[in-house]
Amino acid sequence: MPADKKTTAKKTPAKRAAKRPAAKKVVARRGPATEAHAIMRGTRQSPYKMRLVIDQIRGKDVNEALALLAFSKKHAAKQIQKTLKSAVANAEQAARSSNEALDVDALYVKHAVINEGPKLKRFMPAAQGRATPIQKRTSHVEIVVAERGGR
Repeated sequence: MPADKKTTAKKTPAKRAAKRPAAKKVVARRGPATEAHAIMRGTRQSPYKMRLVIDQIRGKDVNEALALLAFSKKHAAKQIQKTLKSAVANAEQAARSSNEALDVDALYVKHAVINEGPKLKRFMPAAQGRATPIQKRTSHVEIVVAERGGR
């Protein structure tokens, strides 16, 4: 391309950014040392079935939640129980590293959610040479425990 010909003006990054909507600011969650969380990713159970169990423990004391999970017949209870124990251990470790006193009996389930993980896509043979898709769903368990305030 000859140097004497004018090319079309390109948009500068500032002009492009002006047209885009403002991006949400991502702020790192940093709570007190008496709050800790644990995440278990890729649990091989559907989120719907896991949410039935997690709804029972949300907002309860940790000891009460662990007792409820220990006697539940649901398969999801075992996975959620592991995550809850990990969150409690994380809270103890955070308190120990910051030289704070932590009463484990005062902990409660502050935030507990089940998010959908990646689906494993498989096929099953069907009649007349066809194949039907099967989706094996996975879940992410996220639990936050905190110390009850107002003592």
